[in-house]
Parts: sequence; C-alpha cells; structure tokens
Amino acid sequence: MTARKGTAKLNELLDIEQFVQESWKRDKVFESDAPALGSDEAKKNKFFVTFPYPYMNGRLHLGHTFSLSKCEFASGFQRLIGKRCLFPFGLHCTGMPIKACADKLKNEIDDFGYPPKFPPEEDVEEVEKSPSTEPVVKDKAKGKKSKVAAKTGTLRYQWQIMKSLGLDDEEIKKFADPSHWLKYFPPLAIKDLSSMGLKVDWRRTFITTDANPFYDSFVRWQFIRLKERDRVQFGKRYTIYSPKDGQPCMDHDRSTGEGVGPQEYTLIKMKLVSPFPEKLKSCEGKSVFLVAATLRPETMYGQTNCWLHPTIKYIAFSVANGDVFISTRRSARNMSFQGITANDSKVSVIAELLGQELLGLKLKAPLTSFDVIYTLPMLTIKEDKGTGVVTSVPSDSPDDFAALRDLKNKKALREKYHVSDDMVLPYEPVPIIEIPGYGNLSAQNVCEKHKIQSQNDADKLAEAKNEVYLKGFYEGIILVGEHKGKLVLEVKKLIQRSMIEKGDALIYMEPERQVMSRSADECVVALCDQWYLNYGEENWKKEVLSHLPNVELYSDEVRKNFGASLDWLHEHACSRSYGLGTKMPWDPQYLIESLSDSTIYMAYYTVCHILHGGSVDGSLRPFGIRPEDMSLGVWDYIFFKDSKFPDKTIIPKDLLDRLRHEFQSWYPVDLRVSGKDLVPNHLTYYLYCHVAMWPNDSTKWPRGIRANGHLLLNSEKMSKSTGNFLTLSEAVAKFSADGMRFSLADAGDGIEDANFVEAMADAGILRLYSYLEWVKEMMAIKDTLRSGAADTFCDQVFASEMDKGIQDTYASYERMSFKEALRTGFFEYQAIRDKYREVEIEGMHRDLVFRFIDTQTLILSPICPHLCEHIWKLLGKTGYIVNAKWPETRPVNEILIRSGQYLVDAAHEFRIRLKALQQSKKKAADVEKPTHGTVWVAMTYPPWQSLVLTKLKTLYEGNNGFPDNKVISTEMGKQDLLKKYMKKVMPFVMLVKENVAKNGLKALDLTLDFDERLVLEKNLSYLVNTLEIEGIDIKTTESADEKIKEECCPGKPFIVYRVEPSVSIRLINPQPCSGLFQANLPIFDGDSVAKISSRLRRNCKQIKDGKRIKLLRYEDPILGPRRLPNLDNPFAGKVEIGDDDVLAVDTGAKKIVLKGNKVANDLGLQLLYVI
Repeated sequence: MTARKGTAKLNELLDIEQFVQESWKRDKVFESDAPALGSDEAKKNKFFVTFPYPYMNGRLHLGHTFSLSKCEFASGFQRLIGKRCLFPFGLHCTGMPIKACADKLKNEIDDFGYPPKFPPEEDVEEVEKSPSTEPVVKDKAKGKKSKVAAKTGTLRYQWQIMKSLGLDDEEIKKFADPSHWLKYFPPLAIKDLSSMGLKVDWRRTFITTDANPFYDSFVRWQFIRLKERDRVQFGKRYTIYSPKDGQPCMDHDRSTGEGVGPQEYTLIKMKLVSPFPEKLKSCEGKSVFLVAATLRPETMYGQTNCWLHPTIKYIAFSVANGDVFISTRRSARNMSFQGITANDSKVSVIAELLGQELLGLKLKAPLTSFDVIYTLPMLTIKEDKGTGVVTSVPSDSPDDFAALRDLKNKKALREKYHVSDDMVLPYEPVPIIEIPGYGNLSAQNVCEKHKIQSQNDADKLAEAKNEVYLKGFYEGIILVGEHKGKLVLEVKKLIQRSMIEKGDALIYMEPERQVMSRSADECVVALCDQWYLNYGEENWKKEVLSHLPNVELYSDEVRKNFGASLDWLHEHACSRSYGLGTKMPWDPQYLIESLSDSTIYMAYYTVCHILHGGSVDGSLRPFGIRPEDMSLGVWDYIFFKDSKFPDKTIIPKDLLDRLRHEFQSWYPVDLRVSGKDLVPNHLTYYLYCHVAMWPNDSTKWPRGIRANGHLLLNSEKMSKSTGNFLTLSEAVAKFSADGMRFSLADAGDGIEDANFVEAMADAGILRLYSYLEWVKEMMAIKDTLRSGAADTFCDQVFASEMDKGIQDTYASYERMSFKEALRTGFFEYQAIRDKYREVEIEGMHRDLVFRFIDTQTLILSPICPHLCEHIWKLLGKTGYIVNAKWPETRPVNEILIRSGQYLVDAAHEFRIRLKALQQSKKKAADVEKPTHGTVWVAMTYPPWQSLVLTKLKTLYEGNNGFPDNKVISTEMGKQDLLKKYMKKVMPFVMLVKENVAKNGLKALDLTLDFDERLVLEKNLSYLVNTLEIEGIDIKTTESADEKIKEECCPGKPFIVYRVEPSVSIRLINPQPCSGLFQANLPIFDGDSVAKISSRLRRNCKQIKDGKRIKLLRYEDPILGPRRLPNLDNPFAGKVEIGDDDVLAVDTGAKKIVLKGNKVANDLGLQLLYVI
C-alpha cells in the first residue's frame, strides 16, 4: 500500500472515539442488571449474546475481531429496537498452550542461559515433507501451518516469539511462570476490546482455570452433575503417543509437531485373490488384505484399481482376528497401538515385499462395481503418510485419473512393470458423485481445465485436488448406492459406518503430520484410557436433534453442517494430564480440557458480576460471597428452577435469590456467534451440554447460533510470516474503531471467507469523515434551506426512499446480514441523498434533510457507534444514541420510488445520447450544440414487442424461470407476427431478461404503473439543467415517425435533440459589492423571466436561488446602456420585466422584443439583473 498523505481525519475520528468511550464508561451505559419483577423494564424482550472466549496467550487479532463484530452489531441493533441487552465477555486460559509456552521458556533458560544464546539455524520453518495424496476436508481454521506457526512466522524458540511481541528479557523471564500469562494478557485484551467500542458489561468478565476459584467451582459442579447423569464415562481414546517414552506426548513434550492431533482415516480392506505371490504362500488359507487409508470412504463406489509404489517396502503382518494385512512398516506400527495387530504395541511380520513384487495381483474391493481390480504402479506415493497402499477412484481423484491415464496411454510403462492390458484398459472412471460445475467425472474435467498432462504435474494436481475435493465435500451429490441423491457431507460417516459394520473397513488413526518427541521418537496415535463425554449416545443425541429446528442458524449450510456433525459425532475426551484448568472432581490426576469447560459457561456470565465483579480472577468480592460458599446445592439453586433453597449455606436468601433471578432473567442465550470451524466441535458440544444440564427445561436451551467464514486480509490468509497480519490494537490505530468496524461489516457475512481490504478501510474513513463534515455544513446553513410544505415530486420520492432504506436495513440487521445492512443503510442511503440533492432544482427541504441526518445516524449506529454518538450530540439530542429507538417509517410508495428511478434512468440515457451526438459531430466544423429536445414517450409497446413480452411471461411461469435461449428462439419463431422481426426479437429478449434480473417480473408488464409523461413534465427543470439545454417538449409516440416508434417503448423514452435560433444579450448586475458581474446569454423565442433566470443561474454558480432574480430593461434601449449609472438612484430609467412577459426574437435582425399585455418593446442587446 502507498503511504498515507496525512492522518488529520483519522486523528479526529480517534479523538471522538476516545471521548465517547470515556462517556460510556463514566455513565455505565452497558452495565445491565436483571430488572425487578413486574417493572416496565422487565416487560421488554431481552437479548443475550455471547462470543467464544478467546485464548489468553497473545494479543487479539483481526480474525477474532471479525467474528465478535457480529455480536457487537447485533447487540447495537437489538438495543435500538427496544430490547434490554447483555453482552458479556470472558477470557479463556484452560488447556496446554500457556503451560507449554511457559515450560518452553523455562527449558530455554536451562538450556541456553539467561538471556538465552541460541545456536544459528539454517531453516527453522517446519515443513511438511510429504503431503497426503488426499487433501483433508477439515476445519478451515487449520492450514498447513499451525496457528502458532501462522502467528509467529519462522521463529523457532519461544523466547524469540516473546521478543517479537516487543517484550524485553526481564519481562520475558516472568512468562516462565504460567500464572504470569494470566495476569499479563487479560488486561490487554480488555483494553483492546474496549478501544473498538464493544457494548460489553465488563463487570461480567472472568478468566478460566483454578486461578479463578469461583469459575473453578462452577466447572466442578457442572461435571459432577454430568457424571451423575451418565454423560461422563471412562475408557480408551485416541491420543498422540510416544512408544519410546511409554506415555501420551502432549505439546510440551514435542520437539516438532506442536498442535498436531490425531487424523482419522477409513482403512479399506481389499482382499487378495489367489494365487498368492511366492512370499505369501504361507498365508494361503487366510484372508489377506491390502489396506488403504482414505479420507473419502464415500468414493469407494468408484474404485477401478489399487496403487502401490514399486520401490517402497511393504510388510505382511498378522492382525488380531487372524487375518493378514499388507502396508508399510510405519503404518503397521501405528496400528499396533490401536488394537488392530495380534499383540498390542507389537507387529508380527510375516513377510517383507517390495511394491513391484505385489503388482498385477487380483483384489476384491468393497463397494466397487467391478468384480475384481488389480494392483498397479503409482510413482507419487509417499511412505510417510497413510499405509503406502492407495485405492484408486479416477472419477473423483485427479491423481488417480492422471496415473490411470498414463498407464492407458503408455504401453512401455505397462510393460516396464509387467502389467498386462486386461488389468488396465477395460477400467474406465465410474460416475459416482455429481459436483456442481464439474459434473459426474470431476477429476477428468478438472484435469482438462488445468491442462494436466501426467501424474508428475504435482503443483497442478495439488491445485486441482483442493478445488474439487472441498467443493465435492460440501456440494457433491451421491449418484449410486443406498444414499443416492444425498449430499456427501451428510452421508460420509454413514458410508464409513456401514463398511465397518460389514467388516470391509476399520477406523485407523495417524498424527496429522509427523510428531517427534523430545526423546527423538516418532510418535504414533494410540488408544489410551481417558475420561470422555459420551456425545452421540442415542437418547442424548435425539434430544439435541429435536431441539435443532428451534435454533435460528441464519444459514441452510450451517444447519446441514450441524446435522452432519450430530450424525457422526461420538465420544470426546474431556481429560488431560497436562496444562491449566480445573481438576476432575472425582479423579484429580486429570484436568478438564479446554473444549469441555467451555460448554455452559454462558450461564456463569449471568451471576459472576455479583460473585466477583471488578476482578477477572475472583479476588474482589463485592457482596462477600466466598468461593467455598458455592456448594453444589448453591449452584443447583441458582441454575435449576426446581431446586430447593440449600440447607447448609451462609449466603443470605435475598442474595441467593438475586443470583437466581439474574440467571432466570437473562437465560437462555439468544445468540452465540462463532467461526464456522467450531460447528463440528464447540458449538455442537454447546448444544449437547445444555440439553444435558437442563434436561427438563428446554427454555434454557440455546435459541440462536450464527457461524461465519474466516477473515482474509487483502485477499490473503493472515500470517505473520508474510507480514499480512493485523492485531486488533493495530487495526484501531490504523483505521480508527469505526473505520475498522465499517470495513468489518463490509467484509462479508456468509459461511464463505470474508475479506478485509485495507484500501477499502481507508476509503471508509473518508466516507465517515465526509458524512460528519456534511452534517456540520447542513447545521450551519439550516436556516437557509427550503421550508414550508415538502410536497414536490422529488421531496415525496426522497421521503419514500428513506422509508424503504430504513425498512430494508432493518430486515438486513434482523437477518444478521451486516454487509447488506451497510449497503442499504449507508451506501445506498447516502446515494438517495445525493440523488435528491441533484434532482431537486428548488433546493433541498430542511425537514427532509434533518430527517435524513437523524435516520442515517440511527441506522448506522450499530456499526459505527462513536461517530453516530458524536453526531447525535451535535444535533442536540438528549441521551445516548445507543439507547435511542429505531426510526419509525410510513408505508413505502413503491410506485413513487419506481417513478423517481425512471426519471434518473431517463436523464442518464438522455445524457448518453447527447454525448454520442456531440462526439459524432466533432469532425464536422461549426456544428452548434443542441439547445432543445423533444422527448417521445410510448404509452404501449409495438405489437411485435407486446407479443414477445406475453410469450416470455408464459414461458417464465411455465418453467419457473426463463428457459434456454434456444427454446425461447424456437417458440418465437412459431409466431407469424414475429417472422419479419426475427433479427430484432432475440436482442429484445436479451434486453427484457436483463430488465427482469434488475427489476423483477414487472419488467414483463405491457404498461407502467405510473404516468411517465407526467413524471417528465413535473421535472422539466431538472432535465433542462442536467442536460444543459434550454428547453424540452414532451410528446407521445402516437404522432411520431416509425423509426422513433421502434426506438421507444414504455419505460424507455427517446429524445431527439435540435438547435433553435437565438440572439445573444448581455446581462449586467449593477449592485455594488455583490460579487456578480456581467453574463452573455442566448435568448430564444418565447423565453420568460423564469427561463432566463434559470439560464443565468446555470451560468453564474454564485446565484443559489433563481427565484430571487429580477430582470430590468432600459426605457431607452439605445442610449440607456451608454449613460453613466446614477449612484443615488441606480434604477432610474429602468423598468422591471414582469413574470408574465414573453420575449420574442428576430434572429435575422438580431433583435429582441418584449411581448407584454401592452405594445411590443424593443429590449436592445443589454439588460440588468438584480438579486
């Protein structure tokens, strides 16, 4: 980006924001307490909105801000429509990252001294050596780099990362104690969030873990109750494990692979058909399977062969049920820790084989339509991912398609690996999934699109895979099998489950990428004993599914994703042995992990201000309640409506009743906003746990969830390593809070990734500042604006357009479509003001201008509250705008709005025609500029166009939309009336279709619902002014020639320009010190004072009001202009020209005559004008 020229506007906005935030804080504007029962406040609807508390291991960034801005905008809108609102904000510290980082710092001091002296590194960026042959369809938040890598770039050591935050060595040393993180980053988060103007009740802020004993007590209560209801169980769960160390390998134990978790595969069993190769003769009589690890079990219907790498070493080994599996040794080692092999943690090798020894074998594969398939060579298989065995689906895998095509096209390649033609040539891709835009053979189509020549085009293949795999996962439709017609997203897990139940597949786990322990051991995924939440249990799942239709999700795609998540989600491990958090109440060797202590904490928001308001760690206790006073019975009484008052408590009943009333008053959560990546985990757990904790009270279950896409910065992913990164504090300093909020609203709303563009943010600053300056200007000239009845055509259109803009913006806010709200409530709203300012020749009306300012400020305030609060005060309004009411509107006059748009569109077309006319005559010498025009208006369409419109309407209604143009053309060709117009028919059809897309089905009507001639006549002054001509006639096409009739149709007037003769006259202003001088103007036959005044006003921009102009003539038109002016009586010898007088011109004699009620008077060639 180019450097800014200046920051004066930005600085003014920042000053305004600081002042407004201090005012809000001083007056406790956003502190919300439950109202007294029966009070007027209690009768209002409430709105309780929450955002997943961010993790406190660094400064908040723009990605956090984008998601939480949705809460903020929604809260602002709900306040305007009269609801009592609560937006609390917690700070998450549970889990491994803080403890792991602290331990790293401690180890670095131990290993490298203080301050540490690190050895030079050649390349510290972690590289994934061999990507999977199948891209993982997974949380969009996860990329090739971990979040840590994205934030820290190529910095390897934790000390270096802390240095990059601007900390000195002495301060960094303190972070070796985990508790310091909990003291350092939460205040910064509160400061940063406050700087963007969040409407948060900061009394209700807290940190998690046992560092806050109140929250610790709350989580222990939750888990005790969950265990009592059989929702928490104990058993084996998958985890990253170091065989050498004999224990789970958590982040702090890893030298590489921080943040890596288990990746689930479906292990496809392809049965070997005899005869067996020599090395496997000992296995005859047993079931021998080549096992392929796939992320896409739904594609197994399209298997055509099995791929092996000719030079990779494979092993045959025994598994628990006596069968024999063939895979790489590395994957067999993983399986041995997952209960798959005959002996846990051991691999019983039967034989070792090179891939080329296994080529050309017959296999029986599950779900494929082929009786047998063959093992074939693929040269791009990697040994360090999956099993080294790859099942081939060339219909949907670009890699498979390219490799199979290579074998089909290259006989020498087949001969090299002793593969016969019958193993390859008969096998064609099988259509199994329909993907919009790619058809049912997506791999073939995408390979052709990217011009992929062979399996060695690695970069192109990677791009092609990402393109079709993600789209196939979210939008693909299954074409075969029992789930035919369903989305891949919906059936993926069902197909996997079915194959497992039939014995055709297994669940197999590997680390997402390589993990090395500190003891230099390559880690595996192992089944280990853990406490887990029994998500997926049928009765529990049924209750959640029954509630899901009652949850407002704002998106069909999000609803589908929830359905899919609920369908496949099973147990979730809720215990960890390392990190920060709350100890498992009945098994304190374990900690409750971070996704499990964050499922119902929204209930804690309702009471924490009474427990420890003013402190995030519970150290301040405004009502004297102690953590040890919060017994199970106390928590039950607060949160369960049927619980009795606890027998043993020292908390006064009125105080405990107040806690209970706060919960009952605010719960349930009306809206929770999050990134879409939390749908399959946190947000689904959130639903499950609310159902479990309030099983008999569905009124406490969540009401609304909004999931949004992630945020790109300047069209690229945010990453510190590339410099494409902004923290919240940096964004506010760079764009102001309102400028940042404006751009966040404009970035996007859907499930797709949004885009924050810095250039647009800069433009937003200018737009906001310009609006502020315009408001100040209007206030300064308020008394000079037009008053009286606001009843001109343009007044009425502007008033109705404001009503429509307000109503459209209301609807957008209600749908949480903030980009749309900004479009209708600012961009388009400003545009209707600009249009009114341009079109209203009489000048803007004072009442309408200030209604616009009032309403614009109100409807923009949820997005840009600081500027709007400032303007609210400038306008002299009482109270805060954040407590004001949404503007009232009247019924929208759509016909009036369409007629106003018709006027603007017509003027635009007239200007285009005038410009084209002038450009076409540039080459001709001495061509005069047009002075007048005739506008032709058609009351009806020509007969052939009427027939086309009628047929198009019939076709549209019969097909629920326009059919293909070929169909339309065929239908039109059948009409006798149209035969001689066929060259014009389809161009007219295309024009009509464009109009329908723009204006809806009204574009097919044969007549307009307003009188376009009347609209034009009412606005002749505007048309004359905007076209800079002298006069316009309005006529209907009934008297026009055929060419004009062809050019003109209802809603599309046609103008013909002409030059009329005139005589030039000099107009002189005799008023001293007026700043007005002389002007030379043409006078046309039939001119009046009004016409000349309008012409003079266009010529002299200093004249603001043409109605104040008076014209005077000389009594003696010959000698009068020659006499010296009489300073004592400047109007001596002059006579005012009356408003009813008409001027006539004789161009031949260069003479102008005044035709009044009396005799004609020669005016000479000079007149006077006064204001």
